Amino acid sequence: MAKSNSAFMKPLKVSADLAAVVGKGPLPRSQVVKKLWAYIKKNGLQDKKNKRNINADANLKKVFEGKGVVNMFEMTKLVSKHLS
Repeated sequence: MAKSNSAFMKPLKVSADLAAVVGKGPLPRSQVVKKLWAYIKKNGLQDKKNKRNINADANLKKVFEGKGVVNMFEMTKLVSKHLS
């Protein structure tokens, strides 16, 4: 039987900038990522040609350190800075 990673499921405090996108915390990292992707899909922010890139709107630019476009892997690193 697989053991769940309790550190991954631990609720984390969400910064005000990130809360504008995913809602108020505390939330586990998995829920933050899930809600972030729901926001990206709902607002059509995934690049049409290169699906690995996310085109930031005003709310996401605050989370992405002012960058207009980030790739999926960079997004995870930037979002981590908003969790504690």
